Amino acid sequence: MTRTVYLNGDYLPETEAKVSIFDRAFLMADGVYEVTSVLGGKLIDFDGHAVRLERSLNELDMVNPISKEDLLEVHRELVRVNEIEDGLVYLQITRGAPGDRDFVFPDPETCTPTVVLFTQNKPGLAEAVKPMKVISIEDQRWGRRDIKTVQLLYPSLGKMMAKKAGADDAWMVQDGYVTEGTSNNAYFIKGNKIVTRALSNDILHGITRAAVLRFAREAQMEVEERNFTIEEAQGADEAFITSASSFVMPVVELDGQKIGSGEAGDRVARLREIYLDESLKAAI
Repeated sequence: MTRTVYLNGDYLPETEAKVSIFDRAFLMADGVYEVTSVLGGKLIDFDGHAVRLERSLNELDMVNPISKEDLLEVHRELVRVNEIEDGLVYLQITRGAPGDRDFVFPDPETCTPTVVLFTQNKPGLAEAVKPMKVISIEDQRWGRRDIKTVQLLYPSLGKMMAKKAGADDAWMVQDGYVTEGTSNNAYFIKGNKIVTRALSNDILHGITRAAVLRFAREAQMEVEERNFTIEEAQGADEAFITSASSFVMPVVELDGQKIGSGEAGDRVARLREIYLDESLKAAI
């Protein structure tokens, strides 16, 4: 079945959706994005993604061309027409297509932002648990990782480095400390304590991250937000990542060394269970 996508106010077959070669996302990576999970035909953490989208746009001095209410309606319509039970909704807003290439931002009064949304069908998304093997790589991204931009070349390179090494993902390291995974936030558990890097410009302010840490505290687990090393994580009882598309996923090996028993642990499994249960209750 050909997907229906959304482009600048219109619902179109994916084969008919066209964006200008002068769009600044294509020429300058001048755009932001969000990915919202769909479980049971409902949106997970939509409000959090909408708030972060607004923040990303503001940080780039970019106009938001669509209200939160209209954005929700577009998400729901795409889920409906594409018959998505479990999957993802991808949203991208760019500064638009000024008609030529220039480093200077176009006048927002005359250059309309580009808005694109499409779905990805992922049957059984919540049931897909795959213990992960991770390698470490140097973090060579730009300094504003808190803005969810479409500048994803280095994370893509990191994914390929992991694949070539026979691993599933890479944790990036800056000045000796883990920042995050290529498309996820990184954590380890020692005793009753979860350790993860504190929020700053160095990492993405994960929507799933915020929810999982809140649920962990409610479950009487201690949360410590600080810098940590690869060696600390290797000596942990358990480790995991969080993201909108994988929720909570165990990490069982880091740079070839088993973490804990080398198997998915009970605490990470419980965190995943709590997150999915509570998120489904709040899904819209």
